[in-house]
Amino acid sequence: MIDFSTKYLGMDLKGPVVVSSTPLSEPIDNVRRMEDCGAAAIVLHSLFEEQLALESRALDDDLSRGTESFPESLGYLPDLKDYRMTHEAYLEHVQQCKKAVKIPILGSLNGATPGGWVRYAKDMEKAGVDAIELNTYALATEKSHTSAEMEGQLLKLVAEVTSAVKVPVSVKLSQWFTSLPHLVGQLEAAGARGVVLFNRFYQPDFDIETLEVRPTLHFSKPSELLPRLHWAAILYGHVKLDIAITGGVHSAEDVLKSIMAGGSTVLMASALHIYGIEHIKRVLDDMRYWLEKREYKSLNETRGCLSRRSVPDTSAFDRGNYIKTLSSYSLRQTVGAF
Repeated sequence: MIDFSTKYLGMDLKGPVVVSSTPLSEPIDNVRRMEDCGAAAIVLHSLFEEQLALESRALDDDLSRGTESFPESLGYLPDLKDYRMTHEAYLEHVQQCKKAVKIPILGSLNGATPGGWVRYAKDMEKAGVDAIELNTYALATEKSHTSAEMEGQLLKLVAEVTSAVKVPVSVKLSQWFTSLPHLVGQLEAAGARGVVLFNRFYQPDFDIETLEVRPTLHFSKPSELLPRLHWAAILYGHVKLDIAITGGVHSAEDVLKSIMAGGSTVLMASALHIYGIEHIKRVLDDMRYWLEKREYKSLNETRGCLSRRSVPDTSAFDRGNYIKTLSSYSLRQTVGAF
């Protein structure tokens, strides 16, 4: 029997597949099914600071600025005045999940202000979450916003949250930072125990008939996995914090690639919406078959084998591969084109 066990955020997990933040985790029956199908942990759907502010009618005008910069921002939510998961209900749901399953339950916090992040992170910890995922995305929309300021705000936020709670904290990042290795190193120094690569930025579409900007939401595709593999492979071995990969993880092959790149776990959401919760079991069965056929005894044997530090030729991760890729492509002349 293949040993699928892994460690993530200091927790011993029975396998590599973690359910990412998704509305699928709202019904308790679904949470039980996720565990039964082999999920090693569950990240509950995000608790939004904006919705909590609306509860108390204390939404500051500053929060309305750049709301579309959040990965799962105000514009993509249902009418928050009628939002079904209040602050108290969310915390109660955490407690119900903890009673229903034995696997770790992680809270997901999508905040807007440092004070809000800290307050609700503490509440999640009191409710019993095993860890907290900070769902972050900062988008510079003014020319006065510098990259150093944006990173500084993120690091301050993470430091404040990690110093306020005892449970481990992971940070879900976007891929648009100038020097991701440097930032991740600073996040580690700020107290983060893990990073999640990467947040999916739900970009608005334009309706040219009504001249309106409207939100769009599409499930991830396996092709989205490539930049995540690239950066995980670069980070692995250079930082001590754990690396989780999310976005484009649909199959056993995707999971295996993610672990080989250096990931501790994968977070899966879109595939579960497309194929159902039972897809977790199919993925694990396919992984087991692949590993047994090649006489592996544990998944851990494959971890990092395709990371940048493990391969003899690092050009695949550097600029040299860019040149090689372009030079290897040959244009095919179409018959009769000239």
